[in-house]
Amino acid sequence: MIEQTELVIVNWEYKEPANPLGKDDLLENYISIDVMKKRNSIKKGVAFRFRTLFVYGNETILDYTGEDSYVIDFEDVVDKAEVARMVRNTYSKFTEKFDFRKLGTALHDRTIRSLDESTVNFDAIVPLLV
Repeated sequence: MIEQTELVIVNWEYKEPANPLGKDDLLENYISIDVMKKRNSIKKGVAFRFRTLFVYGNETILDYTGEDSYVIDFEDVVDKAEVARMVRNTYSKFTEKFDFRKLGTALHDRTIRSLDESTVNFDAIVPLLV
C-alpha cells in the first residue's frame, strides 16, 4: 500500500518588491526538484521537495519550498508510471499551496512555472524504491 503525506511548506520567504509589479513586468520564475530516499525497518519511501524562486531584476521576491512524502510497504513494487504519478501529485499540491498563499502578495496574479517532465529522470528514482 502507498500512503501519501500532507505537503509541508518547508520555506516561504516573501519580500515585498521595492517597486510595484505591473502585469507586463518581467518576473523570472525558477523551479527545481530534489528526491530523497526514505527507509526504516518496516517501510520504504521517497520524498519530493519542490522549490521555486520568483526574481524581479536582481531581487528575490519569493523563495518557496514544499516537501511531500510517500510511504510504501516493502512488498509493493513501484514502477516508472507510479513514480511519475507521485511527482505529478506532489507538484499539484505544491502549486495549490502557492495559489492560496500568494493572495495578498505582489504575486497574486502570477503562476508557478509548469513542470517540464522531460527534465525529471524517473528511471533514476525507481531504484530508490527497491
